[in-house]
Amino acid sequence: MADPRGFLAYAREDNPTRPIEVRRTDWHEVYASVTDPDVEAGTREQAARCMDCGIPFCHSGSAGCPLGNLIPEWNDLVRLGEWGRAAERLHATNNFPEFTGALCPAPCQEACVLSITSQPGSVAIKRVEWSIAEVAWREGHVSAQPAAESSGRRVAVVGSGPAGLAAAQQLTRAGHDVTVFERDDRLGGLMRYGIPEFKFEKWELDRRLEQMRAEGTRFVVNCEVGGDDADEADGTALPVERLRAEYDAVVLAVGALAGRDDPSLEGRDLEGIHLAMDYLTPANRECEGDGPSPIHARGKNVVVIGGGDTGADCYGTATRQGAIGVHQLDQYAAPPVVRDPTTSPWPTWPYVLRTPPALEEGGERMFATAVRRFVGDERGHVRAVELATVEVRRGADGSREVVPTSEEVHQMPADLVLFSIGFTGPDDMALIPGLGIERTRKGTIGCGSDWQTDAPGVFVCGDAHRGASLIVWAIAEGRSAAAAVDTYLSSDGRTDLPSPVHPGALPLAA
Repeated sequence: MADPRGFLAYAREDNPTRPIEVRRTDWHEVYASVTDPDVEAGTREQAARCMDCGIPFCHSGSAGCPLGNLIPEWNDLVRLGEWGRAAERLHATNNFPEFTGALCPAPCQEACVLSITSQPGSVAIKRVEWSIAEVAWREGHVSAQPAAESSGRRVAVVGSGPAGLAAAQQLTRAGHDVTVFERDDRLGGLMRYGIPEFKFEKWELDRRLEQMRAEGTRFVVNCEVGGDDADEADGTALPVERLRAEYDAVVLAVGALAGRDDPSLEGRDLEGIHLAMDYLTPANRECEGDGPSPIHARGKNVVVIGGGDTGADCYGTATRQGAIGVHQLDQYAAPPVVRDPTTSPWPTWPYVLRTPPALEEGGERMFATAVRRFVGDERGHVRAVELATVEVRRGADGSREVVPTSEEVHQMPADLVLFSIGFTGPDDMALIPGLGIERTRKGTIGCGSDWQTDAPGVFVCGDAHRGASLIVWAIAEGRSAAAAVDTYLSSDGRTDLPSPVHPGALPLAA
Protein backbone atom coordinates (compact mmCIF):
# COMPACT_ATOMS: atom_id res chain seq x y z
CA MET A 1 0.00 0.00 0.00
CA ALA A 2 1.52 3.29 -1.20
CA ASP A 3 5.14 4.28 -1.71
CA PRO A 4 6.38 5.49 1.70
CA ARG A 5 9.23 7.45 0.05
CA GLY A 6 7.34 8.80 -2.95
CA PHE A 7 6.89 12.26 -1.45
CA LEU A 8 10.68 12.50 -1.12
CA ALA A 9 11.28 11.45 -4.71
CA TYR A 10 8.77 13.80 -6.39
CA ALA A 11 7.90 17.46 -5.82
CA ARG A 12 4.27 18.54 -5.58
CA GLU A 13 2.89 19.55 -8.97
CA ASP A 14 -0.72 20.46 -9.65
CA ASN A 15 -2.30 19.94 -13.05
CA PRO A 16 -0.53 22.27 -15.50
CA THR A 17 -2.45 25.17 -16.97
CA ARG A 18 -2.49 26.31 -20.59
CA PRO A 19 -0.45 29.45 -21.37
CA ILE A 20 -2.18 32.63 -20.19
CA GLU A 21 -1.85 34.38 -23.55
CA VAL A 22 -3.73 31.46 -25.15
CA ARG A 23 -6.40 30.59 -22.63
CA ARG A 24 -7.61 34.15 -22.03
CA THR A 25 -8.59 34.33 -25.71
CA ASP A 26 -10.92 31.32 -25.65
CA TRP A 27 -13.48 29.58 -23.44
CA HIS A 28 -11.79 26.20 -23.12
CA GLU A 29 -10.76 24.91 -19.70
CA VAL A 30 -7.68 26.61 -18.33
CA TYR A 31 -5.96 23.31 -17.50
CA ALA A 32 -4.01 21.15 -19.89
CA SER A 33 -5.74 17.91 -20.86
CA VAL A 34 -5.40 15.49 -17.95
CA THR A 35 -5.27 12.59 -20.44
CA ASP A 36 -2.31 13.99 -22.36
CA PRO A 37 0.39 11.25 -22.13
CA ASP A 38 2.94 13.54 -20.45
CA VAL A 39 0.38 14.91 -17.99
CA GLU A 40 -0.88 11.40 -17.30
CA ALA A 41 2.66 10.19 -16.52
CA GLY A 42 3.14 13.14 -14.20
CA THR A 43 -0.11 12.25 -12.44
CA ARG A 44 1.22 8.78 -11.66
CA GLU A 45 4.22 10.40 -10.02
CA GLN A 46 1.94 12.65 -7.99
CA ALA A 47 -0.09 9.64 -6.85
CA ALA A 48 3.15 8.01 -5.72
CA ARG A 49 3.60 10.89 -3.26
CA CYS A 50 0.75 9.45 -1.15
CA MET A 51 2.57 8.05 1.85
CA ASP A 52 1.52 5.26 4.19
CA CYS A 53 0.41 7.82 6.79
CA GLY A 54 -1.59 5.38 8.92
CA ILE A 55 -4.53 7.71 9.61
CA PRO A 56 -5.61 9.30 6.30
CA PHE A 57 -7.34 12.53 7.33
CA CYS A 58 -7.89 13.29 3.62
CA HIS A 59 -11.10 11.25 3.60
CA SER A 60 -12.34 12.33 7.00
CA GLY A 61 -15.73 13.96 6.47
CA SER A 62 -15.23 16.54 9.22
CA ALA A 63 -12.00 17.98 7.81
CA GLY A 64 -11.25 16.30 4.49
CA CYS A 65 -13.62 14.84 1.92
CA PRO A 66 -17.27 14.69 3.04
CA LEU A 67 -17.88 11.94 0.48
CA GLY A 68 -15.37 9.71 2.26
CA ASN A 69 -13.47 9.18 -1.00
CA LEU A 70 -11.03 6.27 -0.70
CA ILE A 71 -8.12 8.48 -1.61
CA PRO A 72 -5.12 6.36 -0.49
CA GLU A 73 -6.57 3.36 -2.32
CA TRP A 74 -6.98 4.99 -5.70
CA ASN A 75 -3.73 6.91 -5.34
CA ASP A 76 -1.89 3.61 -5.05
CA LEU A 77 -3.80 2.09 -7.98
CA VAL A 78 -2.88 5.07 -10.16
CA ARG A 79 0.75 4.75 -9.07
CA LEU A 80 0.64 1.18 -10.34
CA GLY A 81 -1.08 2.20 -13.59
CA GLU A 82 -4.31 0.35 -12.75
CA TRP A 83 -6.65 3.10 -13.94
CA GLY A 84 -9.72 0.88 -14.30
CA ARG A 85 -9.58 -0.34 -10.71
CA ALA A 86 -8.88 3.21 -9.54
CA ALA A 87 -12.03 4.37 -11.36
CA GLU A 88 -14.07 1.65 -9.65
CA ARG A 89 -12.89 2.72 -6.20
CA LEU A 90 -13.45 6.40 -7.00
CA HIS A 91 -16.99 5.85 -8.28
CA ALA A 92 -17.80 3.77 -5.20
CA THR A 93 -18.11 6.99 -3.20
CA ASN A 94 -18.54 9.75 -5.80
CA ASN A 95 -21.15 9.76 -8.56
CA PHE A 96 -19.47 12.56 -10.51
CA PRO A 97 -15.70 12.69 -9.94
CA GLU A 98 -15.16 14.76 -13.09
CA PHE A 99 -17.37 17.46 -11.51
CA THR A 100 -15.45 17.54 -8.25
CA GLY A 101 -12.09 17.08 -9.98
CA ALA A 102 -12.74 20.27 -11.93
CA LEU A 103 -14.67 22.37 -9.42
CA CYS A 104 -14.02 21.29 -5.84
CA PRO A 105 -11.41 23.36 -3.95
CA ALA A 106 -10.22 20.07 -2.44
CA PRO A 107 -10.41 20.23 1.36
CA CYS A 108 -8.90 16.73 1.18
CA GLN A 109 -5.58 18.25 0.11
CA GLU A 110 -5.44 20.60 3.08
CA ALA A 111 -6.21 17.67 5.40
CA CYS A 112 -3.40 15.58 3.89
CA VAL A 113 -0.72 14.65 6.44
CA LEU A 114 1.90 16.10 4.12
CA SER A 115 0.30 19.56 4.47
CA ILE A 116 1.14 19.78 8.18
CA THR A 117 4.20 21.68 7.01
CA SER A 118 4.28 24.00 4.01
CA GLN A 119 6.88 21.77 2.36
CA PRO A 120 6.94 19.36 0.60
CA GLY A 121 3.22 20.07 0.22
CA SER A 122 0.20 17.80 0.20
CA VAL A 123 -0.53 15.15 -2.38
CA ALA A 124 -2.09 16.68 -5.52
CA ILE A 125 -5.32 14.76 -4.86
CA LYS A 126 -7.49 16.98 -7.06
CA ARG A 127 -5.25 16.33 -10.07
CA VAL A 128 -5.29 12.57 -9.49
CA GLU A 129 -9.08 12.46 -9.06
CA TRP A 130 -9.78 14.41 -12.23
CA SER A 131 -7.32 12.26 -14.18
CA ILE A 132 -8.93 9.02 -12.99
CA ALA A 133 -12.34 10.27 -14.09
CA GLU A 134 -11.18 11.38 -17.53
CA VAL A 135 -9.18 8.21 -18.19
CA ALA A 136 -12.24 6.20 -17.11
CA TRP A 137 -14.38 7.92 -19.76
CA ARG A 138 -11.69 7.55 -22.42
CA GLU A 139 -11.14 3.85 -21.77
CA GLY A 140 -14.82 2.93 -21.38
CA HIS A 141 -14.85 2.28 -17.64
CA VAL A 142 -17.99 4.43 -17.22
CA SER A 143 -21.25 2.79 -18.25
CA ALA A 144 -24.93 2.84 -17.34
CA GLN A 145 -25.91 0.88 -14.22
CA PRO A 146 -29.68 0.33 -14.46
CA ALA A 147 -31.49 -1.27 -11.55
CA ALA A 148 -32.11 -5.01 -11.69
CA GLU A 149 -35.78 -4.57 -10.75
CA SER A 150 -38.27 -1.78 -10.18
CA SER A 151 -39.64 -0.84 -6.76
CA GLY A 152 -42.80 0.59 -8.28
CA ARG A 153 -42.33 3.81 -6.28
CA ARG A 154 -42.11 7.24 -7.89
CA VAL A 155 -39.77 10.03 -6.77
CA ALA A 156 -39.64 13.64 -7.95
CA VAL A 157 -36.33 15.50 -7.66
CA VAL A 158 -36.71 19.27 -7.98
CA GLY A 159 -33.51 20.80 -9.26
CA SER A 160 -30.80 19.39 -11.53
CA GLY A 161 -27.64 20.69 -9.87
CA PRO A 162 -25.05 18.31 -8.37
CA ALA A 163 -27.15 17.52 -5.27
CA GLY A 164 -30.27 16.74 -7.28
CA LEU A 165 -28.39 14.68 -9.86
CA ALA A 166 -26.60 12.67 -7.17
CA ALA A 167 -29.87 11.93 -5.37
CA ALA A 168 -31.56 11.03 -8.65
CA GLN A 169 -28.83 8.65 -9.79
CA GLN A 170 -28.72 6.85 -6.44
CA LEU A 171 -32.50 6.45 -6.30
CA THR A 172 -32.73 5.30 -9.92
CA ARG A 173 -30.09 2.66 -9.27
CA ALA A 174 -32.08 1.56 -6.22
CA GLY A 175 -34.99 0.74 -8.53
CA HIS A 176 -37.23 3.76 -8.08
CA ASP A 177 -38.94 5.64 -10.91
CA VAL A 178 -37.20 9.04 -10.74
CA THR A 179 -38.06 12.25 -12.58
CA VAL A 180 -35.86 15.34 -12.29
CA PHE A 181 -37.61 18.68 -12.81
CA GLU A 182 -35.65 21.75 -13.89
CA ARG A 183 -37.10 25.22 -14.38
CA ASP A 184 -34.37 26.29 -16.84
CA ASP A 185 -34.21 25.19 -20.46
CA ARG A 186 -31.11 23.05 -19.88
CA LEU A 187 -30.05 20.71 -17.11
CA GLY A 188 -27.25 21.21 -14.63
CA GLY A 189 -28.30 24.08 -12.38
CA LEU A 190 -25.34 26.17 -11.24
CA MET A 191 -22.94 23.92 -13.15
CA ARG A 192 -24.70 24.84 -16.40
CA TYR A 193 -25.36 28.54 -16.06
CA GLY A 194 -23.25 29.66 -13.08
CA ILE A 195 -19.87 28.02 -13.66
CA PRO A 196 -18.03 29.55 -16.65
CA GLU A 197 -16.98 27.37 -19.55
CA PHE A 198 -13.29 27.99 -18.86
CA LYS A 199 -13.67 26.22 -15.52
CA PHE A 200 -15.93 23.40 -16.67
CA GLU A 201 -16.85 22.66 -20.26
CA LYS A 202 -20.50 21.61 -20.51
CA TRP A 203 -19.94 18.55 -22.71
CA GLU A 204 -18.55 16.94 -19.55
CA LEU A 205 -21.93 17.49 -17.90
CA ASP A 206 -23.87 16.31 -20.95
CA ARG A 207 -22.11 12.94 -21.17
CA ARG A 208 -22.97 12.21 -17.51
CA LEU A 209 -26.60 13.14 -18.15
CA GLU A 210 -26.66 10.64 -21.01
CA GLN A 211 -25.44 7.94 -18.64
CA MET A 212 -28.29 8.82 -16.25
CA ARG A 213 -30.86 8.69 -19.04
CA ALA A 214 -29.57 5.25 -20.02
CA GLU A 215 -30.08 4.12 -16.43
CA GLY A 216 -33.70 5.23 -16.51
CA THR A 217 -33.74 8.69 -14.91
CA ARG A 218 -36.22 11.00 -16.64
CA PHE A 219 -35.69 14.75 -17.04
CA VAL A 220 -38.21 17.55 -17.52
CA VAL A 221 -36.97 21.08 -18.32
CA ASN A 222 -38.78 24.43 -18.50
CA CYS A 223 -41.03 23.38 -15.63
CA GLU A 224 -41.71 25.46 -12.52
CA VAL A 225 -42.65 22.98 -9.81
CA GLY A 226 -45.23 24.59 -7.55
CA GLY A 227 -46.10 27.05 -10.30
CA ASP A 228 -49.43 28.52 -11.26
CA ASP A 229 -52.20 26.13 -12.25
CA ALA A 230 -52.79 28.27 -15.33
CA ASP A 231 -49.43 27.13 -16.76
CA GLU A 232 -50.12 23.44 -16.11
CA ALA A 233 -51.70 22.72 -19.48
CA ASP A 234 -48.62 23.61 -21.54
CA GLY A 235 -46.29 21.70 -19.23
CA THR A 236 -44.44 24.75 -17.89
CA ALA A 237 -45.72 24.22 -14.36
CA LEU A 238 -46.40 21.34 -11.99
CA PRO A 239 -48.77 22.44 -9.21
CA VAL A 240 -48.09 21.24 -5.68
CA GLU A 241 -51.31 19.20 -5.63
CA ARG A 242 -50.21 17.13 -8.63
CA LEU A 243 -46.68 16.79 -7.28
CA ARG A 244 -47.96 15.31 -4.04
CA ALA A 245 -50.57 13.14 -5.72
CA GLU A 246 -48.31 11.63 -8.39
CA TYR A 247 -45.10 11.01 -6.43
CA ASP A 248 -44.41 8.93 -3.35
CA ALA A 249 -41.53 11.14 -2.28
CA VAL A 250 -40.05 14.51 -3.25
CA VAL A 251 -36.44 15.71 -3.00
CA LEU A 252 -35.87 19.45 -2.95
CA ALA A 253 -32.47 20.31 -4.46
CA VAL A 254 -33.29 23.83 -5.58
CA GLY A 255 -29.96 25.42 -4.70
CA ALA A 256 -29.32 28.77 -3.01
CA LEU A 257 -29.10 31.32 -5.79
CA ALA A 258 -30.71 34.37 -4.16
CA GLY A 259 -27.83 36.82 -4.42
CA ARG A 260 -26.87 39.11 -1.57
CA ASP A 261 -27.10 42.80 -2.41
CA ASP A 262 -26.44 46.16 -0.74
CA PRO A 263 -29.21 48.55 -1.79
CA SER A 264 -28.12 51.05 0.88
CA LEU A 265 -25.08 52.12 -1.15
CA GLU A 266 -25.51 55.51 -2.79
CA GLY A 267 -25.95 55.10 -6.54
CA ARG A 268 -26.91 51.41 -6.37
CA ASP A 269 -29.81 52.07 -8.75
CA LEU A 270 -27.53 53.27 -11.56
CA GLU A 271 -27.47 51.28 -14.79
CA GLY A 272 -24.52 48.97 -15.28
CA ILE A 273 -24.59 47.51 -11.75
CA HIS A 274 -25.66 43.85 -11.57
CA LEU A 275 -25.65 40.80 -9.35
CA ALA A 276 -23.06 38.20 -10.34
CA MET A 277 -25.53 35.55 -11.50
CA ASP A 278 -27.38 38.08 -13.67
CA TYR A 279 -24.06 38.48 -15.50
CA LEU A 280 -22.75 34.91 -15.51
CA THR A 281 -25.97 33.24 -16.68
CA PRO A 282 -26.31 35.05 -20.03
CA ALA A 283 -22.53 34.75 -20.55
CA ASN A 284 -22.88 30.98 -20.24
CA ARG A 285 -25.90 31.03 -22.52
CA GLU A 286 -23.79 32.80 -25.14
CA CYS A 287 -21.28 29.95 -24.91
CA GLU A 288 -24.20 27.53 -25.42
CA GLY A 289 -25.04 29.31 -28.68
CA ASP A 290 -28.03 31.34 -27.50
CA GLY A 291 -26.77 34.63 -28.89
CA PRO A 292 -24.93 37.64 -27.44
CA SER A 293 -25.25 38.39 -23.74
CA PRO A 294 -27.12 41.62 -22.96
CA ILE A 295 -24.55 42.35 -20.21
CA HIS A 296 -21.10 42.43 -21.78
CA ALA A 297 -17.66 43.58 -20.62
CA ARG A 298 -16.13 44.34 -24.01
CA GLY A 299 -14.34 47.70 -23.91
CA LYS A 300 -15.36 48.39 -20.31
CA ASN A 301 -13.70 48.97 -16.97
CA VAL A 302 -15.09 46.21 -14.77
CA VAL A 303 -15.24 46.23 -10.97
CA VAL A 304 -16.11 43.00 -9.17
CA ILE A 305 -17.24 43.43 -5.55
CA GLY A 306 -16.45 40.32 -3.52
CA GLY A 307 -13.34 38.19 -3.17
CA GLY A 308 -14.75 34.67 -3.47
CA ASP A 309 -14.97 32.06 -6.19
CA THR A 310 -18.01 33.60 -7.88
CA GLY A 311 -16.13 36.89 -8.04
CA ALA A 312 -13.23 35.10 -9.72
CA ASP A 313 -15.69 33.59 -12.20
CA CYS A 314 -16.91 37.10 -13.07
CA TYR A 315 -13.28 38.24 -13.32
CA GLY A 316 -12.29 35.52 -15.81
CA THR A 317 -15.48 36.00 -17.83
CA ALA A 318 -14.90 39.76 -18.15
CA THR A 319 -11.30 39.15 -19.22
CA ARG A 320 -12.42 36.82 -22.01
CA GLN A 321 -15.14 39.22 -23.12
CA GLY A 322 -12.52 41.88 -23.77
CA ALA A 323 -12.69 44.18 -20.76
CA ILE A 324 -10.26 47.12 -20.72
CA GLY A 325 -9.44 46.36 -17.10
CA VAL A 326 -10.78 44.26 -14.25
CA HIS A 327 -10.50 44.96 -10.51
CA GLN A 328 -11.75 42.66 -7.78
CA LEU A 329 -12.45 44.26 -4.42
CA ASP A 330 -12.20 42.36 -1.15
CA GLN A 331 -13.09 44.15 2.08
CA TYR A 332 -10.92 41.77 4.09
CA ALA A 333 -7.17 42.19 4.52
CA ALA A 334 -4.95 39.94 2.41
CA PRO A 335 -4.72 36.47 3.99
CA PRO A 336 -1.33 35.04 4.98
CA VAL A 337 0.59 33.09 2.35
CA VAL A 338 1.04 30.05 4.60
CA ARG A 339 -1.19 28.48 7.24
CA ASP A 340 -1.22 30.12 10.66
CA PRO A 341 -1.55 27.16 13.05
CA THR A 342 -3.00 29.39 15.79
CA THR A 343 -6.03 30.39 13.70
CA SER A 344 -6.17 27.59 11.09
CA PRO A 345 -4.82 24.46 12.77
CA TRP A 346 -4.29 21.40 10.62
CA PRO A 347 -6.35 19.54 9.35
CA THR A 348 -8.98 22.29 9.05
CA TRP A 349 -9.42 24.38 5.91
CA PRO A 350 -6.73 27.06 6.24
CA TYR A 351 -7.25 30.77 5.82
CA VAL A 352 -4.51 31.48 3.29
CA LEU A 353 -4.08 33.50 0.11
CA ARG A 354 -5.35 31.60 -2.92
CA THR A 355 -5.01 32.81 -6.49
CA PRO A 356 -7.41 31.15 -8.96
CA PRO A 357 -6.17 30.88 -12.57
CA ALA A 358 -8.56 33.66 -13.64
CA LEU A 359 -6.73 36.13 -11.40
CA GLU A 360 -3.41 35.30 -13.05
CA GLU A 361 -4.65 36.55 -16.42
CA GLY A 362 -4.46 40.30 -15.81
CA GLY A 363 -6.27 42.96 -13.82
CA GLU A 364 -5.84 43.54 -10.10
CA ARG A 365 -7.17 42.24 -6.79
CA MET A 366 -7.50 44.86 -4.05
CA PHE A 367 -7.74 43.91 -0.38
CA ALA A 368 -9.08 45.92 2.58
CA THR A 369 -11.08 47.96 0.08
CA ALA A 370 -14.80 48.72 -0.06
CA VAL A 371 -17.15 50.85 -2.16
CA ARG A 372 -18.43 54.01 -0.48
CA ARG A 373 -20.71 55.03 -3.31
CA PHE A 374 -21.30 54.70 -7.03
CA VAL A 375 -20.88 57.72 -9.31
CA GLY A 376 -23.08 58.08 -12.39
CA ASP A 377 -23.00 60.04 -15.60
CA GLU A 378 -25.65 62.30 -17.09
CA ARG A 379 -27.42 59.24 -18.60
CA GLY A 380 -27.85 57.51 -15.26
CA HIS A 381 -25.14 54.93 -15.98
CA VAL A 382 -22.35 54.11 -13.56
CA ARG A 383 -19.02 55.70 -14.53
CA ALA A 384 -16.94 55.27 -11.36
CA VAL A 385 -16.80 53.79 -7.88
CA GLU A 386 -15.62 55.74 -4.85
CA LEU A 387 -13.38 53.52 -2.72
CA ALA A 388 -12.11 53.58 0.84
CA THR A 389 -9.69 51.43 2.78
CA VAL A 390 -11.46 49.47 5.49
CA GLU A 391 -11.03 46.95 8.28
CA VAL A 392 -13.49 44.20 9.14
CA ARG A 393 -14.01 43.86 12.88
CA ARG A 394 -15.94 41.10 14.59
CA GLY A 395 -17.78 41.51 17.83
CA ALA A 396 -17.92 38.96 20.65
CA ASP A 397 -21.28 37.80 19.33
CA GLY A 398 -19.85 37.12 15.87
CA SER A 399 -21.33 40.26 14.34
CA ARG A 400 -19.30 41.98 11.66
CA GLU A 401 -18.58 45.67 11.21
CA VAL A 402 -16.78 47.24 8.27
CA VAL A 403 -14.87 50.28 9.52
CA PRO A 404 -13.00 52.83 7.37
CA THR A 405 -9.33 53.05 8.34
CA SER A 406 -8.67 56.33 6.54
CA GLU A 407 -10.61 59.42 5.56
CA GLU A 408 -8.95 59.38 2.17
CA VAL A 409 -11.10 58.15 -0.73
CA HIS A 410 -10.39 57.76 -4.42
CA GLN A 411 -12.39 57.11 -7.54
CA MET A 412 -11.86 54.26 -9.96
CA PRO A 413 -13.39 54.20 -13.46
CA ALA A 414 -16.20 51.64 -13.69
CA ASP A 415 -18.51 50.98 -16.63
CA LEU A 416 -19.70 47.60 -15.32
CA VAL A 417 -20.01 46.67 -11.63
CA LEU A 418 -20.76 43.14 -10.46
CA PHE A 419 -21.91 42.25 -6.94
CA SER A 420 -20.48 38.92 -5.83
CA ILE A 421 -20.93 39.03 -2.06
CA GLY A 422 -22.60 35.69 -1.47
CA PHE A 423 -26.05 34.15 -1.48
CA THR A 424 -28.90 34.26 1.02
CA GLY A 425 -30.62 30.95 0.26
CA PRO A 426 -33.07 29.54 -2.29
CA ASP A 427 -34.83 31.95 -4.62
CA ASP A 428 -38.33 33.08 -3.79
CA MET A 429 -40.58 30.39 -5.18
CA ALA A 430 -44.16 29.30 -4.62
CA LEU A 431 -43.11 25.69 -4.06
CA ILE A 432 -41.68 26.07 -0.56
CA PRO A 433 -44.70 27.71 1.12
CA GLY A 434 -46.96 25.63 -1.13
CA LEU A 435 -45.60 22.50 0.57
CA GLY A 436 -46.16 24.07 3.99
CA ILE A 437 -42.44 24.47 4.66
CA GLU A 438 -41.06 27.41 6.62
CA ARG A 439 -37.52 28.60 6.00
CA THR A 440 -34.87 28.66 8.69
CA ARG A 441 -33.51 31.88 10.15
CA LYS A 442 -30.75 31.73 7.50
CA GLY A 443 -33.33 31.47 4.70
CA THR A 444 -32.56 27.82 3.94
CA ILE A 445 -34.80 24.72 4.20
CA GLY A 446 -34.40 22.78 7.42
CA CYS A 447 -34.80 19.06 7.96
CA GLY A 448 -34.63 16.37 10.61
CA SER A 449 -31.97 13.72 11.06
CA ASP A 450 -33.67 11.73 8.27
CA TRP A 451 -33.34 14.62 5.76
CA GLN A 452 -37.13 15.05 5.85
CA THR A 453 -38.57 18.57 5.96
CA ASP A 454 -41.67 19.77 7.81
CA ALA A 455 -43.71 18.27 4.97
CA PRO A 456 -43.98 14.46 5.28
CA GLY A 457 -42.35 12.66 2.36
CA VAL A 458 -40.49 15.79 1.24
CA PHE A 459 -36.71 15.73 1.66
CA VAL A 460 -34.02 18.36 1.09
CA CYS A 461 -30.32 18.35 0.23
CA GLY A 462 -27.49 20.49 -1.08
CA ASP A 463 -27.28 24.26 -0.98
CA ALA A 464 -31.02 24.57 -0.38
CA HIS A 465 -30.38 22.92 2.99
CA ARG A 466 -26.91 24.09 4.03
CA GLY A 467 -26.60 27.38 2.14
CA ALA A 468 -24.15 28.08 -0.68
CA SER A 469 -21.33 25.59 -0.24
CA LEU A 470 -18.92 23.30 -2.07
CA ILE A 471 -19.92 20.94 -4.87
CA VAL A 472 -18.52 18.00 -2.89
CA TRP A 473 -20.92 18.78 -0.03
CA ALA A 474 -23.81 18.98 -2.52
CA ILE A 475 -23.04 15.50 -3.89
CA ALA A 476 -22.54 14.09 -0.39
CA GLU A 477 -25.88 15.49 0.77
CA GLY A 478 -27.60 14.23 -2.39
CA ARG A 479 -26.31 10.72 -1.74
CA SER A 480 -27.35 10.90 1.92
CA ALA A 481 -30.82 12.21 1.13
CA ALA A 482 -31.24 9.40 -1.43
CA ALA A 483 -30.49 6.84 1.29
CA ALA A 484 -33.09 8.49 3.52
CA VAL A 485 -35.71 8.43 0.74
CA ASP A 486 -34.96 4.78 -0.03
CA THR A 487 -35.40 3.96 3.66
CA TYR A 488 -38.68 5.90 3.73
CA LEU A 489 -40.03 4.03 0.68
CA SER A 490 -38.84 0.54 1.57
CA SER A 491 -41.20 -1.95 3.16
CA ASP A 492 -38.76 -2.89 5.93
CA GLY A 493 -37.32 0.57 6.60
CA ARG A 494 -33.85 -0.37 5.39
CA THR A 495 -31.54 0.71 2.58
CA ASP A 496 -28.33 -0.44 0.95
CA LEU A 497 -27.50 3.06 -0.24
CA PRO A 498 -24.59 4.81 1.52
CA SER A 499 -25.17 7.94 3.60
CA PRO A 500 -21.85 9.79 3.86
CA VAL A 501 -22.94 12.82 5.92
CA HIS A 502 -25.43 13.80 8.63
CA PRO A 503 -27.72 16.81 8.03
CA GLY A 504 -26.03 18.71 10.84
CA ALA A 505 -22.49 17.98 9.69
CA LEU A 506 -20.23 20.96 9.24
CA PRO A 507 -16.59 21.09 8.18
CA LEU A 508 -14.20 21.86 11.01
CA ALA A 509 -13.28 25.08 9.27
CA ALA A 510 -16.82 26.37 9.92
